[in-house]
Amino acid sequence: MAFPQTRMRRMRASASLRGLVRETALTADRLVLPMFVAEAGDAREPIATMPGVQRLSVAAAVQEAREAAALGVSAVMLFGVPAEKDEQGSGAWDEQGVVQLATAAIKQAQPDVLVITDVCLCEYTDHGHCGVLREDGAVDNDASVELLARTAVSQARAGADLVAPSDMMDGRVREIRCELDGEGFSDTPILAYSAKFASAFYGPFREAAGSTPSFGDRRGYQMDPANGEEAVREALLDVQEGADMVMVKPALAYGDVIASVKRETRLPVAAYNVSGEYAMVKAAAAAGYVDERTTVLEILTSLRRAGADTIVSYHAKDAARWLTQA
Repeated sequence: MAFPQTRMRRMRASASLRGLVRETALTADRLVLPMFVAEAGDAREPIATMPGVQRLSVAAAVQEAREAAALGVSAVMLFGVPAEKDEQGSGAWDEQGVVQLATAAIKQAQPDVLVITDVCLCEYTDHGHCGVLREDGAVDNDASVELLARTAVSQARAGADLVAPSDMMDGRVREIRCELDGEGFSDTPILAYSAKFASAFYGPFREAAGSTPSFGDRRGYQMDPANGEEAVREALLDVQEGADMVMVKPALAYGDVIASVKRETRLPVAAYNVSGEYAMVKAAAAAGYVDERTTVLEILTSLRRAGADTIVSYHAKDAARWLTQA
């Protein structure tokens, strides 16, 4: 008796059949919209390297959060662009800082929108590094950690739903957790950028936030893109220190890391679909080389398939619209 011929194609014959057996679901409520909130300048200032993305005033950020929520995107991530910078990055923890003001304004206008705040000093230091410097020009890890914890507390006090340290200093999750707990914010979760690589994909972000280092680079504290096992160790350390959720950044070239971190930590994992990844798709679509909609949805679905529970993406609003049209 001959065996029946195997035909994998049978379950691909129609959209309904494909939907019935689809393994990975991409939905708008898994997306986070990152926003640059500027202390000075126009209400909406276009960013040349990121078509469709703008630096926003506090009022415009509130409107953007409202539009995102209407599309089903339930969370935003805030990055500050201060009017002035200094050696320590003191604008990061200023109670009247741009991120603190934007957080309070968004929570007042849209209480159901989750506000995630970036905890780092690079946007606020005049030298562009993610921490304060020693006399020899190297980043002082322990002094930086103290200021990062102060920043997280000020953001929680402003109403942040999650604080997200992105600096890659050693021990910062433990210090932030201790400070939050000590200041009465024990219920504020920490989303740790646990595996943040020293990547070539960050260029447009640095232009948008004005955070390009004035000297050197960040390879001394961000991760070597060649190291996957080290990323897992970093994530597990953050879990031990009190992280409630962990991040892999960038996303597109790091699906293996996302999968490993998800498997080993057993925590919710976020993937950051970063500025360079966004800009590449925009440029290719503008040139007619790819279809933007299908390309973006394929990328975002691949990140969910790799194990990302949440995806931070500048395409979040567009993707949410496209998902409703699918």
